[in-house]
Amino acid sequence: MRIAVILLCTALLGACASGKRNKNTDSAANRMERTSEQPNDRPRERTADRPTERSGTRTASQPAQTNPQPAESNWRVVSTKGRFMGKDSSTIRVYMNVMVRKGSEHATVEDFTSQFMYNYVIYPDYNSRERLGYGNVPLNAESVVRENSPEAGDVLTVFFDVKKPANAANGVMLNEITEISTGRKVLNDLPVRFKTVKLGDRFAIFNPKTNLPQLHHFINAGDTVVIRDVNGAASKPLHLYRYRHDFDPAQSPMNTTPRPTTKTLDIDSTMNITTNQPFTLPKEGLYYFLEDTTDASGIGLVVADRRFPKLTRPEKLVKPVLYVSTNTEINGLNSATDFKKALDRYWLTMMGGDQSLARGAIKAYYGRVEEANRLFTTYKEGWKTDKGMIYIVLGPPDRVQRSRDREVWVYNQRANVSEINFTFNRKPNQFVEDHYELVRYVEYQPVWYPVVEAWRTGAIRE
Repeated sequence: MRIAVILLCTALLGACASGKRNKNTDSAANRMERTSEQPNDRPRERTADRPTERSGTRTASQPAQTNPQPAESNWRVVSTKGRFMGKDSSTIRVYMNVMVRKGSEHATVEDFTSQFMYNYVIYPDYNSRERLGYGNVPLNAESVVRENSPEAGDVLTVFFDVKKPANAANGVMLNEITEISTGRKVLNDLPVRFKTVKLGDRFAIFNPKTNLPQLHHFINAGDTVVIRDVNGAASKPLHLYRYRHDFDPAQSPMNTTPRPTTKTLDIDSTMNITTNQPFTLPKEGLYYFLEDTTDASGIGLVVADRRFPKLTRPEKLVKPVLYVSTNTEINGLNSATDFKKALDRYWLTMMGGDQSLARGAIKAYYGRVEEANRLFTTYKEGWKTDKGMIYIVLGPPDRVQRSRDREVWVYNQRANVSEINFTFNRKPNQFVEDHYELVRYVEYQPVWYPVVEAWRTGAIRE
């Protein structure tokens, strides 16, 4: 048993590789099927002869060319994440993080620019077909930069400028990335504001080494960063507040009990910074930047430990297993005096003492935890969010349908159900704009429990 504990501890602390995805599916951040209709909120099962597309579904314009008989390719866009920033009175700049893999190999700038095309179209809203603008983004060494960092992963950043449409305050930019050899397309929708009135529309946290904005909502403790605008010209003081708060993880998808009243966040410390001047945040916590103390919104930032989005500390590794654990198991892990031994015992017990099975389950589970942290961290760690919970247990959805304030994840063939929907509604808050909460239903039980049981028996190995 001593050997087993050592081996499993090694697997736990090294379980940082992202889970390998099915070749026929993309990640949750990619499969963006737009719809101007709202699907039924409740989870539903479709029969085989019913269409899986709704009549209101539309995609961005298709300027890209596709091959009549597409060739097979191993390159795959596995995640996208975008943001905009106001550049001047007539222009916004768009930044898009794109992760492209061939198996475990990440694409270089040359790989991406030679094998993909990038187009966009701008609509006034999700429900409108009127075009405000469209264009093709030339992909070359000037518009694509590769960034390799622990917090961002090995990603490519595409950036380009877009003229503001006349007499338009807002819009939705539908970005289309096309693999030339196969015609396979990945869509990403990005709400934009042409009247950049919020602090986050004009300023962002930049990496001083790359001069690129960070598109996620977290950095690692001790990182040196700078808040600046696109041009790096405007210098102004900002108020900075730190909150030391441990947010609760997501509740069960079947828990329809009304949520408790939102807790008040107490300010732990304050300081002032100046834009365009590098600074370091050595302590973990939730930070909040304001231009004026009376502003209703600012820039939120989670400062996490040095290994985040990976989890490596035993006391942190025990927390995310609650999504596949019994109350007795959770209480035992949380009250343990030695988290490392308790966690080893937990996984070995579930796998019937099979060390190989336990290693596979550990790698798969914590790989998804890491991806959830990278993709869904808002004002709390990604694994604690509703999206993170669904992603960890069920994996990336087969389709995503979005409107301005709603996102529907569609899963095909889970348990004995042909199709199941999870609906997330945008939850307004002062820290970030992309925090969503799940609409919960007891009807999720027939899908949820069999998948949890698959985790507990080692049947899920990625």
